Amino acid sequence: MGGVAWRGGFVAAAVSAGLLMYRTPSDRLEVLIAHPGGPLWSKRDDGAWTIPKGLREADEDLAATAAREFVEETGFAVPATGWIPLGSVRQRSGKTVHAWAVPGEAAPAELRSNPFEMEWPPRSGRRQEFPEIDRVAWCE
Repeated sequence: MGGVAWRGGFVAAAVSAGLLMYRTPSDRLEVLIAHPGGPLWSKRDDGAWTIPKGLREADEDLAATAAREFVEETGFAVPATGWIPLGSVRQRSGKTVHAWAVPGEAAPAELRSNPFEMEWPPRSGRRQEFPEIDRVAWCE
């Protein structure tokens, strides 16, 4: 059983799930990737782009997590069929991310991401709201 050490004990490692939307215009494969929002990512591109994903809620089905997080982070509809399991990867942090490829179409200009709140600037006492995802792009 894997876990992350914490103050002499163990807690379950985080589990996330997400979707990689794809399309094939003119027989070219394009995938939709997302850039995290917020000030910590605002000037970073290298290593920042990812699939829309998020943490599984207690006892939630992984595919349901992937669909819920995709909608919350992008506002785009999730296709009901055509899901292709991509497997999982364990990140350096210990988090395991499960992913599926789904066929679909989305207009990046129509991105509607859920906000999150954080103290910004650090130690200022001010709370500000930022989108979870600040942009998405189709890439070959």
